[in-house]
Amino acid sequence: MSNAVAVSRHLRAEAGQLAGQLGRLLESAFPHVQGTLEFGLNFLAQAHAASLEPLPHAEDLPLDRLARGLRLDPTDRQILLLAGLPEEHEGFAAIFRSLHPRGESRPSVALAAQLLAPSADERVSLRQRLETGPLTQFGAVQLTGDGPFFERSLVLAPALWPALAGIDAWPAHPRRLDRQVVHSGLSTWLAQPDSMRAQRALERREPLTIMVAADLPDTALDRALALVDAAGATAIAIDWTGDPAHEALLVLHALLRGNVPVIRVAPAEAPGAMPSPAFLRFAGTAILCGRPGMVDVPHGRPIVPVDAGPLAMVARGQSWAHQIPALATQASWLAARFPLEPAYVSAVAGDLRAVESLDGRAPTLEDAAGSIRARNARALSAGVRLIVPKAGWSSIVLPRDRVAQLQEAVSRLEGQMQVLDRWRFLADRTGSRGVRMLFAGPPGTGKTLAAEVVAKELKADLLLVDIARVVSKWIGETERNLAQVFDSAEQTRAVLFFDEADALFGRRTEVSDAHDRYANLETAYLLSRLERFDGLAILASNLRSNIDPAFIRRLEFVVDFQDPDREDRARLWRAHIPSGTPLASDVNLYEFAASYPIVGAVIRNAATAAAFLAARDGLPIERAHLVHAVRREYEKAGRAFPGEPGGREALGRFPETVTRQPDREH
Repeated sequence: MSNAVAVSRHLRAEAGQLAGQLGRLLESAFPHVQGTLEFGLNFLAQAHAASLEPLPHAEDLPLDRLARGLRLDPTDRQILLLAGLPEEHEGFAAIFRSLHPRGESRPSVALAAQLLAPSADERVSLRQRLETGPLTQFGAVQLTGDGPFFERSLVLAPALWPALAGIDAWPAHPRRLDRQVVHSGLSTWLAQPDSMRAQRALERREPLTIMVAADLPDTALDRALALVDAAGATAIAIDWTGDPAHEALLVLHALLRGNVPVIRVAPAEAPGAMPSPAFLRFAGTAILCGRPGMVDVPHGRPIVPVDAGPLAMVARGQSWAHQIPALATQASWLAARFPLEPAYVSAVAGDLRAVESLDGRAPTLEDAAGSIRARNARALSAGVRLIVPKAGWSSIVLPRDRVAQLQEAVSRLEGQMQVLDRWRFLADRTGSRGVRMLFAGPPGTGKTLAAEVVAKELKADLLLVDIARVVSKWIGETERNLAQVFDSAEQTRAVLFFDEADALFGRRTEVSDAHDRYANLETAYLLSRLERFDGLAILASNLRSNIDPAFIRRLEFVVDFQDPDREDRARLWRAHIPSGTPLASDVNLYEFAASYPIVGAVIRNAATAAAFLAARDGLPIERAHLVHAVRREYEKAGRAFPGEPGGREALGRFPETVTRQPDREH
């Protein structure tokens, strides 16, 4: 026999005692139902007979747990059973429908009064317990209908009766949060004083509220679940909805199951929100989890705060190594690059097990990065565009010292476990795990491409901030949008790229009106948020002088992008014309590099345009095609075209043979 069947029999047996009383009432006061509802009355008799059987382990029944938690007296308990009878059998529903003044298949308050409160004083007591008693205050029994009090219906809370019968039923609203409990990597955090204090409260079922605070509500929730599990209890969690009825349902279902109620408060909730009276009167330990200052809890109920701050990098490495043994040797790199919560690592581990099973091979770092990318797609804010990087180090043409700066930035992220955790540099400093860079230089010099290369090396996505969608004319809206952008980058572990950052990070102005004051407030917010950012943020600007000096001081790297010299232009021409492309014998790329001082983006455009011209003519790319394409680029820029490449004496010594033919008109 299943546990649900056994619990249901015990519940039916106790309800049968009430059914016997109801049957006797029907025989004496409502004889007209005898002939028409024999089926229901027979069931009443069977239920009454079942009540004569002993009830082993009655103290473990959900009904007993609920009664203890709500402090129900015997009359409250009978009211609860009466309201649940139509859920137990259709015969009861038919009887109640016949007796109800509005034909509802629920017991009315009047029927409860005739059954449980026959005297006038008892009716007053019944009304008082239904108006102000625990059954209705916690929402276990609801009085529906807008008629006179005694014509109202007694209705059980959603999914309460099957849950009392041992079935794991849950109401349609609010949605229960089903999340896996993960301890890997949390041993040090669980042993901290505030965490141990919370576990003792949970073990003793102290009537208090634990406040688990983290920057991300999901982090707070996962830590709360780990606390409950470490205390040997089981949690039941929902999202904050602001509806007191939803919190009352959580309390009821937590009580009858013997669970700990947990509410995750999302960041969108308005400050000043307050838990419902039912939640605050919960006869045991309850948990609220979310950002610091998530809700206001009134005086009268003790609070135990628990800080769910970032885990040490060593602990994150242990989580990666334990949950994904195939990548244990890369655990330090994964922990530095993807400092995820253990519960998130567990989800990634499940994805990689599927890869191993389906492909028959061990998972790789690229597989882990792909899993994180897929799982975080929904975390993107409206103000960013995700770019999956393809370009590697061979794709960029920069002076060696500039490339070295980019490589230093990558190594700074990859070496955090050694420097910050083992050697304890910048201990406890906010934002110490972040890297902030400025790419300054003329348009087309490779700033965006360099950002893509860095992201590719870090096996991360590139989040390109859409300045037009982030900046708003409404006061406070820009800061809200920026907060979502930074949150997206931290959740997705992506590289954050502010192109044309002057619009956001420009110099502050003298305050002459309200607009200047609020613009400076936006800058102050950016300074603070950028300093706390724990990822890689790249700012791109055409001029370094356009950026506020306060931002410059907070940057770890400033990389100057300059117009390429002749040698770099030659490398760019070769890079933008793929190997294997047919070139005519009169093409000397070094000649073009020496004659046209243009940036990489223009070289790319000219090379591509020349290829299309050659394809149109059915010929290899000829010198005339390239000259024509470069001329078009000069015209687009509004600059005077310097003419065809000069003679050999103007170019100096070439590494390639120069051959000339008359230009072809296109």
